Amino acid sequence: MTEIILTQYPGKILGPIAKLIGYIMDGLYTFLNSAFGIQNIALCIILFTLILYILMLPLTYKQQKFSRLSQEMQPEINAIREKYKNKKDQVSMQKMNEETQMVYQKYGVSTMGSCVQLLINFPIMLAMYQVVRNIPAYVSSVKAVYTPLVDKIMGVDGYQDIMTSFVKEAGVKTVGLNYENAATTANSIIDVLYALPGQGWEILKDSFTGLTDIISSVEASVTHFNNFLGINIANSPVNLIGTGWENKDFILIIGAILIPLASYGSQVLNIKLMPNASAAGGENDAMARQMKTMNTVLPLFSLFMVFSVPVGVGIYWIAGSVIRFIQQFFLNKYMKNLDLEVIIEKNKEKVKKRKEKQGIYENQIANAARINTRKIAEPVSTEEKEEKIRRTEEYAKTARKGSLLEKANMVKEFNERNNK
Repeated sequence: MTEIILTQYPGKILGPIAKLIGYIMDGLYTFLNSAFGIQNIALCIILFTLILYILMLPLTYKQQKFSRLSQEMQPEINAIREKYKNKKDQVSMQKMNEETQMVYQKYGVSTMGSCVQLLINFPIMLAMYQVVRNIPAYVSSVKAVYTPLVDKIMGVDGYQDIMTSFVKEAGVKTVGLNYENAATTANSIIDVLYALPGQGWEILKDSFTGLTDIISSVEASVTHFNNFLGINIANSPVNLIGTGWENKDFILIIGAILIPLASYGSQVLNIKLMPNASAAGGENDAMARQMKTMNTVLPLFSLFMVFSVPVGVGIYWIAGSVIRFIQQFFLNKYMKNLDLEVIIEKNKEKVKKRKEKQGIYENQIANAARINTRKIAEPVSTEEKEEKIRRTEEYAKTARKGSLLEKANMVKEFNERNNK
């Protein structure tokens, strides 16, 4: 069964992102068609991915610089941790955090530096899934291919009942054909036609026997713009494997399996080129362990996820991994020749100017920490304690009659007599 949605995705967060991606995809499809006569959604996805990663290149550069600077500053971070290893009091923990923050400021890095790109990529990937699974809702040129056929279908008497039976027979799972008005009816029929598996077109011909010629024409166009190396990108590898098994088409089965495997392999190769996480944090560092876990889990996640989503999403994932691989290769070469000392000195100057602007000087924090520590750390001598008790007793003797202090003295004397 192929599950579909009706028209554009309505989500408040992913919906606008999907719509923006749809505008770009529509523009790319129109450009390729008018300039080169190419009508192919897979190529549009690859070009979209290329444009996206070119725009994100400055962010990628900052992330890689963060990784390199993290490696340089880690010995200082480790020294601070060792210094306060056995000190769990609040003052010591505060001082450790302050000194650690100063090191981060010195090197000009942020603790969130390695997460920003992931935070951007993840919602784009989810939105891309919504676009790819229902391309006609976002790419007007693709929708126009279906429109003549849909008009013919809606001109057939009793087409609603025929379409309802057809959806069940073709194995298309939908939230329901919407016959509210002509526009929504046309859109819902287009959604169904776009989600058809290979044998669905033959079932459609049997359902609408008078429309065989136009159905064949639209099928040819859809097969053309959805084709990627002989695979329909609107279907998932799981559905393609099922179709290939029924038709004894083992080439289709192999092609469907290769898409998830290519996604996994490209992810692994990409990680191999990434800066060594353990070098940045040490084998015992929590962040290094988390990065190691992510580097193991993410490729496996892509392997299993791409099996169940439209092939177009897998193409987006693979294209992104290949582009990142190429970027990383050249960034690694550039980073090797990067003069970190110059960057560190510039960052020190920026920190100094920022503190001066805020009226905070480097020695103020250190002096305040030393004063607070001395006040807490210095013990009170026995002589001082006895002197305080003596002064309290002297003051108690001067209590006025009927005052609270006199009543407190009476209670004290009563307790002392009972304790003897």
